[in-house]
Amino acid sequence: MAQPAPWQAQVITQWPQMFPGPLGFSLAGQAHAARRWQLSAFNLFDYGRGRHKKLDEPPAGGGAGMVLRADVAAAAVAAARAEHRDLPLLWMSAAGTRLTQARVQALAQGPGALFFCSRFEGVDQRAMDELGGEEICIGDYVLAGGEIAAMVMLDAIVRLLPGVVGEAASLTEESFADGLVEHAHYTRPAQWRGRAIPPVLLSGHHAQIAAFRRRDARARTRARRADLWREAAARTKQDKA
Repeated sequence: MAQPAPWQAQVITQWPQMFPGPLGFSLAGQAHAARRWQLSAFNLFDYGRGRHKKLDEPPAGGGAGMVLRADVAAAAVAAARAEHRDLPLLWMSAAGTRLTQARVQALAQGPGALFFCSRFEGVDQRAMDELGGEEICIGDYVLAGGEIAAMVMLDAIVRLLPGVVGEAASLTEESFADGLVEHAHYTRPAQWRGRAIPPVLLSGHHAQIAAFRRRDARARTRARRADLWREAAARTKQDKA
């Protein structure tokens, strides 16, 4: 049986040498070697303007920092799309929609994605308006550039590709799979520094273990992630309506 076409990752960056970086190790690295996914990095300096390959300019209206030129961004995206025209364009942006596990799962089910990694103050808005795509933020903090954000997304996506994780059940019983953080985990020894594994986990009673883990996941979500708990409560209320 023919192997499915590999998931295509395209990255536009000033620092192509940063890739695959940590994605060349562990599960992602093994999957890359097995051609479950492929990576192409496009150097923004190849599309810079003039003899000095200029990428950015001061912001219109004044202010600190530099802004990536729209014509440079458009040229880089055109080069990437010449190889794979139908991949969704994802702008790594602190102003974007926060990344969720649901979005990761949707991307993993597609053919791949084109990640645009900007730096400094970001990209001229006209380029994003013209080229379309989606601005994505991995969290409410600011990075020096989008490369690490793209790596985070790729790591999350690649592990969901078919055949990457050996035990598929581990993907359905983890944090955010059902809108809650995951239950706590324990392993040998049964006693450690006066702390025991909860007895129910050693009982062999699968229904009781499942119920215990569900209660623990709900309690941990309520204590640690009030936002997720409110969303889960709203879904429950809607289901009962």
